[in-house]
Amino acid sequence: MGSEREMHYLTIGRDGAAEIEEKRSRFLCTLARVEDEAEARVVVERLRKQHWDARHTCSAVRIGPPPQPVERSNDDGEPAGTAGAPMLEVLRGAGVSDTVAVVTRWFGGTLLGAGGLVRAYSDAVRTALDEVGTLRRELVREYRIEVAYDAAGRLETDLRSAGVSVLETSYDAAVTLRIGAPPAEEKRIETLLAEVTAGASVLVPGEDQWADVR
Repeated sequence: MGSEREMHYLTIGRDGAAEIEEKRSRFLCTLARVEDEAEARVVVERLRKQHWDARHTCSAVRIGPPPQPVERSNDDGEPAGTAGAPMLEVLRGAGVSDTVAVVTRWFGGTLLGAGGLVRAYSDAVRTALDEVGTLRRELVREYRIEVAYDAAGRLETDLRSAGVSVLETSYDAAVTLRIGAPPAEEKRIETLLAEVTAGASVLVPGEDQWADVR
């Protein structure tokens, strides 16, 4: 995860769907957030059963961070390379991962040809992406801070003002904050912590993980 480019990527802002029509054929694109291929297959099969009257249920999936996300596509009976691959290319071009795109097609009676199919399946995914938007995922490190009650309120406010995600606040003998921030921010957080608590609290690092940043 050395380069800046690899410290973040995009995923869809929410699950959603959008439909386009091309020569009386309907193309319904459903986008869903998924964590692995098994979850993506569940989404595809659910939509296949839900829309049992459709002729094709084509799909594309990208999972995981750069530089090598897992990528899969399926034409589901359409001519090879006219559905799943173009759908995947739209996801790739948008930089979107952790996402399955499923386009359900109801045939309208007019053949579209290879070029027409590529455009229709691509446009369906683009339209759905415009509908749901994107959010950024960043590689963050989780930290734990124990702080006295009299300093906890100011510390939490200052952390949020500095753009640090406060994941959880718990109260016992002291207040424990669980926060998330890019590893590069560690020194800045330590400085802020020292100022607020007069050196009484320390920053305890935990695991690195990917987190949504809206």
